[in-house]
Amino acid sequence: MLSTVDKSIFVIVPCFNEVYIIRRTVELLLQNYSVIVVDDASTDDTKQKLVGLEVHYIKHFANLGQGAAIQTGIEFALKKRAEYIVTFDADGQHDKADIEKMLEVLKKDNAGIVFGSRFLPGSTTNMPATRRIVLKIARFINYLASGMLLSDANNGLRVMTRKTAEKIVITENRSSHNAQVQNLVKLNNLKYTECPVNISYSEYSRKKGVKNINSIRILYDLILYKLFR
Repeated sequence: MLSTVDKSIFVIVPCFNEVYIIRRTVELLLQNYSVIVVDDASTDDTKQKLVGLEVHYIKHFANLGQGAAIQTGIEFALKKRAEYIVTFDADGQHDKADIEKMLEVLKKDNAGIVFGSRFLPGSTTNMPATRRIVLKIARFINYLASGMLLSDANNGLRVMTRKTAEKIVITENRSSHNAQVQNLVKLNNLKYTECPVNISYSEYSRKKGVKNINSIRILYDLILYKLFR
């Protein structure tokens, strides 16, 4: 178990139809942190899987997208007086141990936000080659859209301070919300850094068949964000 047990750290877990993995993901996080599950209008039994857990559960009545779910979570965490806010995917790919590591980097560098990276030395991932290529391309399109050149511009694992979260208002609901977050960091002159993290692509996520579609959608949404923001 990690040494950090701090319920002023709120982990936002946006989810959509993750009934097979959501309970395990949340149970692990609850050992150390407060957890907000934002259910983006799932049609499965996600809510029932969380029965008995001390989790903050919020459900959208319409499927709005990951960006909208994260914004809902940020607003709720701020109302609950969160000191630090983490965004964490529901599908079991992120490593909970990376949260503590990212918090240490945040404090050491006196940064406002830390972005997780699958491509920095020290990270490990079994990412499929096709997705790696798409994300490398997306990195540069993301730079054109946001003005920030990160090594991994579309990683869902981030840690931010309360002050940073107060300045992050996400209005891009889909994949382009990543570029918008980075754009807001740049516009508000917030200090940022990156941290190597471990991402495991499981048999479950591969069978679900969503990731390759999302890889293409990332490029599409980034182009739209660049053209029409």
